[in-house]
Amino acid sequence: MRARAAALVDRILAQPATDEEIALVERQLGRYPRGMVAVGARCVCGRPLAVVTRPLLPGGVPFPTTCYLTSPEAVKAISHVEADGTMNDYSALVADDESVRAAYEAAHRLYLAFRHELAERLGDDETHIQGISAGGMPVRVKCLHALLGQTLVMGRGVNPIGDLALDRVIAAGEFDPAVCRCTVGVD
Repeated sequence: MRARAAALVDRILAQPATDEEIALVERQLGRYPRGMVAVGARCVCGRPLAVVTRPLLPGGVPFPTTCYLTSPEAVKAISHVEADGTMNDYSALVADDESVRAAYEAAHRLYLAFRHELAERLGDDETHIQGISAGGMPVRVKCLHALLGQTLVMGRGVNPIGDLALDRVIAAGEFDPAVCRCTVGVD
């Protein structure tokens, strides 16, 4: 697990966020992206979909959501899935399906290992968020934004719920990382 997390961090830190990327994410979010380390996932057009954020924000604020969804189109699409009550179905799936539960727990462990590796390299203290990943992992589904962020940053096959959520928004025609629907940063 640690080797996999280290490889992911190597990939992320190989291309740290540029001033232009930070400015674009600021336009996407409508606020400055504190603690942004790098773009973790991109639209087919190259614009950010999700960023990787430091475990410790400026001012010493702990921040457990390391894979942070920024694309307005992705945020809107996954918000629709959250609003329709699907999170309850996904939570039931985690509770009732042993293979999904095991994969979800593994996604949680990889998230923690990834953040720990990032914290070590950046010199961040993660004491206040130790053992806390994102999205309700490892036992429930609380935030599909965070789970989709993990799927986009770490790839398919890491988080079964993030993968299901991505499949759902693609099927709905609202968001697909392979189809540009970007509205922010379009010239």
